[in-house]
Amino acid sequence: MTRSKGGVLLPMTVVLCAFAILVGLGTWQLQRRAWELDLIQRIEARVHAPAAPVPPAADWPGLDRERDEYRHLAARGTFDHARETLVYTVGGKGLGPYEGAPGFLVITPLMRADGPPILVNRGFVPVDRRDPKTRAEGEVSGEVEVTGALRFPEEASYFVPANDPAHNAFYRRDPADIAAARGLAGAAPFIIDQDAGAAPGGFPMSAGTRVDLPNRHLEYALTWYGLAATLLGVVAAVVISRRRRGQG
Repeated sequence: MTRSKGGVLLPMTVVLCAFAILVGLGTWQLQRRAWELDLIQRIEARVHAPAAPVPPAADWPGLDRERDEYRHLAARGTFDHARETLVYTVGGKGLGPYEGAPGFLVITPLMRADGPPILVNRGFVPVDRRDPKTRAEGEVSGEVEVTGALRFPEEASYFVPANDPAHNAFYRRDPADIAAARGLAGAAPFIIDQDAGAAPGGFPMSAGTRVDLPNRHLEYALTWYGLAATLLGVVAAVVISRRRRGQG
């Protein structure tokens, strides 16, 4: 007994809609991949461009994350080591034996003669170098020039605890939190990630800013397209099976 046209119409409509959705999702992922590859290219260009002067404080409210983050900047001043802040982290790529090791980022105010202070991420120290006395050589004195990438506050995450200034516990690079805890009125609303290199004595050590944005959109696109192809295969198998049994 054959199925009526009305009985076939509904399941075929559902299949076609599902197929269109799966293909649409795959195409959207390809579009996202193209957008993200362009973003990575633009960020890389900013990071490796010649260092430009820090924007004047009057321009800071107009800075935009999409447009300005990772700009390569240069600033002159004197480090205020007495007000450094340690932000808990795990050693990243480029830190040799310290990759994956627990430690801290050393965030130090750069006191400038020509503008408000700017917090500088000077780099990584392992747990056993937490105490500044164990890396006294790295506490450079006098005027220095710092070059590095402009970084906005680290965005909140379910996997990273909130900063706890009352207990001197910091887990996110948030210049507002750090400036308030260290009494740095008018400090920049961004941090400069210092370029790669190590301070005298070896610590802090910086691997520089690495553009490591996750880009798995091609993988996701192939998954959606694969599901669409699988759906067609299942439908084809059902149709062929019914016809063979004289039900198509």
